[in-house]
Amino acid sequence: MIRAVLMLVEPARTWEKIKIAQAGVGRLTFTLVLPLLLLSAVVESLGLMQLGIERGVLGLRMVKAPLELVVRYQLVQLALSLLVLFGGAALLRPIGLSFHRRHSYQECFTTLAYCLSPIYLLRMLDALPALNTWVCFGIGLFLAVSQLYRAIPFILKPDPSSALGLFMLTTVLLVASTGLAHFLAVLVLEEKLFA
Repeated sequence: MIRAVLMLVEPARTWEKIKIAQAGVGRLTFTLVLPLLLLSAVVESLGLMQLGIERGVLGLRMVKAPLELVVRYQLVQLALSLLVLFGGAALLRPIGLSFHRRHSYQECFTTLAYCLSPIYLLRMLDALPALNTWVCFGIGLFLAVSQLYRAIPFILKPDPSSALGLFMLTTVLLVASTGLAHFLAVLVLEEKLFA
């Protein structure tokens, strides 16, 4: 989990360490992904219940979120995050094949797990009602794409002629899947879905 923060400060050195470590899918899931998701869920939940969420036509009224709504929102967000990560890693393999490079599921999972960590970290800012959730998501997505740009040469090692194409297709996959997942989670929080 510390490497997720170090990636933002010292990206080149951190990606080199990640490449050398070659952690498996299970290890990354239990030492990076789940701790980040749970930490962000706890911080965000406390903010929603203590500071409240904006309601009303113009968002001028602050309402403390009920526990049932927060639990439902966090469970949906957790499920969608894991679906994006595991499903995205499965989709990244055929994308790599289209660029004449075979990648293992572990390489694809490692790439996405570390690249998605800024999104998971910035979810903690959603606890502040003054910050729009889409601003937090947008900053996290920008950092995720910048990490993806660094991850591709270190982890996936494509041919130099194919690197930009692989980066662009993976970026589209990342933006579309995380954007849809965030949109659905926000609908749950606004009680427009699974109410």
